[in-house]
Amino acid sequence: MRRLGMRSVLRQNLFELHIPGEGHTPFYCWLMSQKKQHQEVLSADKISVNSMEIKQDVSQLINWSKQDRGSFENADGPNGQCLASDFSSVHSKDLLPAENGEEVTKHFLQELLNILLAYISKSLNRSSKVLDFHHPHQLKEGLEGFSLELPDQPDNLEQLLVDCRDTLKYGVKTGHPRFFNQLSTGLDIIGLAGEWLTSTANTNMFTYEIAPVFILMEDVILKKMHSIIGWSEKEGDGIFCPGGTMSNLYSVLLARYHFFPRVKTAGMHALPPLALFTSAHSHYSIKKSAAVLGIGSENVFLVKCDERGKMIPKELESSIRTAESKGLVPFYVNATAGTTVYGAFDPFNDIADICERFGLWMHVDAAWGGGLLLSKRHRMKLQGIDRASSITWNPHKMMGVPLQCSAILVRKKGLLQECNQLCAEYLFQPDKHYDVSFDTGDKSIQCGRHVDIFKLWLMWKAKGSEGFESQVNHCLENAEYLYYKLKSRKDFQLVFQSQPEHSNVCFWYLPTSMRNMPPGPERDRELHMVAPKIKAKMMEEGVTMIGYQPLGDKVNFFRCVFSNPATQKEDVDFLLDEITRLGRELYS
Repeated sequence: MRRLGMRSVLRQNLFELHIPGEGHTPFYCWLMSQKKQHQEVLSADKISVNSMEIKQDVSQLINWSKQDRGSFENADGPNGQCLASDFSSVHSKDLLPAENGEEVTKHFLQELLNILLAYISKSLNRSSKVLDFHHPHQLKEGLEGFSLELPDQPDNLEQLLVDCRDTLKYGVKTGHPRFFNQLSTGLDIIGLAGEWLTSTANTNMFTYEIAPVFILMEDVILKKMHSIIGWSEKEGDGIFCPGGTMSNLYSVLLARYHFFPRVKTAGMHALPPLALFTSAHSHYSIKKSAAVLGIGSENVFLVKCDERGKMIPKELESSIRTAESKGLVPFYVNATAGTTVYGAFDPFNDIADICERFGLWMHVDAAWGGGLLLSKRHRMKLQGIDRASSITWNPHKMMGVPLQCSAILVRKKGLLQECNQLCAEYLFQPDKHYDVSFDTGDKSIQCGRHVDIFKLWLMWKAKGSEGFESQVNHCLENAEYLYYKLKSRKDFQLVFQSQPEHSNVCFWYLPTSMRNMPPGPERDRELHMVAPKIKAKMMEEGVTMIGYQPLGDKVNFFRCVFSNPATQKEDVDFLLDEITRLGRELYS
């Protein structure tokens, strides 16, 4: 049985109280009508209507009314008559474009907006939980009436609003200041507004004729990013993609076409056996790209890194010669600006020198680290990135743009078009009455392409480059604060001793029983289980969230990352206190 919450039951009776100075609201109208009909007495403690007693503190009801009154603005009709916003008998067919559907559409969207605003407020409230965890089988079976099953008959709008609340309730508040689990965190209000407008516009990015403003915004943003990287005005191309994995795939696709253009028409038979190179700490999407494009994951050479997670240039050169000795043709090197786990930056100038010497395409995966280019304090960590042939940059990570927002930036103009265009006549007619160079859809391997640009453009207008710089600096200051806190404590151990380059901080929690254990297999075996146990308990309690993983010969360790500007030092302290508390409970 589907359930309606207390608010929903009250709303079916036109709920809300009269708020002094705010006019008569629907619940007040209903109460007055019931008072006339039944001569019931309205007291501060109790409302008795039709033999049903609703024992509620009146102040609580007033709070509910204040929270939800936005959906009943202008609810009074002519001559003070109350208008209903009871959604229990209203369905989606009654909304616009239905005849006379404007008023109910407005009330429905206002009610939905109230739900979203309440969620945003809760997400930023440190006393609220990050998540209300339930196992998959619990959510599938249904909780408190929340059902994922699809009906044959349409649900009413009241049920849809309840479903919206429940969807948010059982999800994870990634905008919470104490959510440290992923690289993409935070909830930027301007970015959110941009996403709402984008969905309202509901257009496609393949031609200027149906997305003129968005196409021009993308052009402006791409040129801005090229300039920040250090490319000249004569250089630079790009396109926004659905995530960093797709952007990295574009880089391999473009590199292959650049050296072997016949592959586009003749296929794999036009290719020699190829080899590409990436660091052992790089993102798995490079291997995935090789698999998807038919190059083969076995032909991806993982280059050794130093203790800090940086690619070792001599090892790259050695790997290239090894590939050649096996009869493979090297063509592509991926360097990383901000590795996923350690946050390391590869030595770009040294790698660029090797690529130039061997005639290879150099790509920089700056999905995570690209945001540091906006900081005068930290951009030197990406020195040499301007020598890359292509770059991945994800504004939805360090810049805090709502998911998703990722760009593939290409130094050679026209290559994206040459590689991907097929000139579909129903979209890309050459005899249109405007400049068809702005029909950018043929640069993409997609046809339909979501508008990811507006929210970034709007945020850049709102913050300016200086605002992004301040945001980046703040996040790295939080990482530095955590680093020094960990360094001073005996119950934690850093995975590497050097100060973090990015906002990644990696560490182990050491239960009392393990602090004096000598290094070796037994200690590793026990330590490997600590982070998963603490994480499981942490998710059940739901007050914070952090990720963990093993890497190479390192057993499971915590990785804390900072990209949410709402996170403060008090949240870092809370995280360490919570890990310590849970660790003591589990290992006391």
